[in-house]
Amino acid sequence: MASPLPAGFLWGAVRAGIKTSGNLDVAIAVVSGSGAAVGAAMFTSNRVVAAPVTVGRRHLASTGGRVAAVLVNAGNANCATGATGVEGCVATCVAAAESFGCIFDEVFPSSTGIIGVPFPAEKVVAAIPELKASIGNTEQHAEAFVRAIMTTDTRVKTAQALVPAALFDPAQDAGNAAEVRIWGAAKGAGMIYPQLGAPVGPPHATMLVYLFTDIAAETAELNSALAAAVEPSLNSISIDGDTSTNDTVLLLASGASGVRLSRELAPAFDTALGEVCRSLARQIVADGEGVGHVVTLDVRGAATHAEARLVAKAIAHSPLCKTAWSSADPNWGRLLAAAGYSGATFDAERVRIWIGDQLVFEYGARAASFDDVAAHQAMMEPEYTITIDLGEGKGECLFLTCDLTVEYVHINADYST
Repeated sequence: MASPLPAGFLWGAVRAGIKTSGNLDVAIAVVSGSGAAVGAAMFTSNRVVAAPVTVGRRHLASTGGRVAAVLVNAGNANCATGATGVEGCVATCVAAAESFGCIFDEVFPSSTGIIGVPFPAEKVVAAIPELKASIGNTEQHAEAFVRAIMTTDTRVKTAQALVPAALFDPAQDAGNAAEVRIWGAAKGAGMIYPQLGAPVGPPHATMLVYLFTDIAAETAELNSALAAAVEPSLNSISIDGDTSTNDTVLLLASGASGVRLSRELAPAFDTALGEVCRSLARQIVADGEGVGHVVTLDVRGAATHAEARLVAKAIAHSPLCKTAWSSADPNWGRLLAAAGYSGATFDAERVRIWIGDQLVFEYGARAASFDDVAAHQAMMEPEYTITIDLGEGKGECLFLTCDLTVEYVHINADYST
């Protein structure tokens, strides 16, 4: 890690026997010393939600956003497990609270893994004494936390940012803090199309993101900062178009830096938080199940930003587009067709499309300069951009996605067996 971790947190992880691999599978992050951090969260908009989403939302509401511990298990999503799943989730929170000296609804739970399998709450509860012994504030402790929450992920996903002391509000006492620190940890490689926000109903591989900072802030301030950071990053990615039942993004502020999130400091903090979220979003897509190519969709010239987003999502979720990307096939007709059924309003006679820097379509027909060999070479790169100008207005959207490969099919065809 490039710089020190945020002050005021301890991390740890153990093997509880939930993952069949025998790897680390229960993780915890706790607020050091007495008291709790201030938290803000965003959850999946899926109508079907896992027990920890229901319990986590309930706990944040009852404490006014105070979180003393984050308890995460991997290997079992605790979703579609009925009242027993909720009871088991609460039981793990109670056990963690008793061990770490807080009230049970200051424990924020998360789960990731297979859906519909009974939740082994007893394994989590039994692991908590060892979990308490595992915690610390070093890089190794933080990395163990991240490794424990991984499922089909192949790599650790973390990001950091600093807000320099020179930006602190001179009117307040910043103590001896040299900077405000932000550290983020994420997992996710499949079932990735987050639609985070207020759920429309009662709130499998999954996206879990935990953001830690040592700034002092109120819940309302963190909610605002989190929403602004998530929308252009974690809410603008898709691996396979499937929105998980467990998606969660949690931001915790310990206040240990002694620096207050003032109006003067807010722009710099928001920028740093956005950088962390964008980095984690890109790492998630790059580690997608079977991914060979990361594709940035740059849709511009739409009538509105919302219509640009419609086009980006239609292309990102098109199996025909995604399979073409897997073999670097510059089949621009699939891009145009997906844009056409997206629901956005445009005239094909005004559209231009580029693959990398290769103009492939313009004003209703194949571009005269189209070079399929050059376009193929551009698509052979591990990362490239497809640009679509609809010629209608100033609406735009950047959306991060990937190809669809045979390996993805193999991973998910046998996921539960």
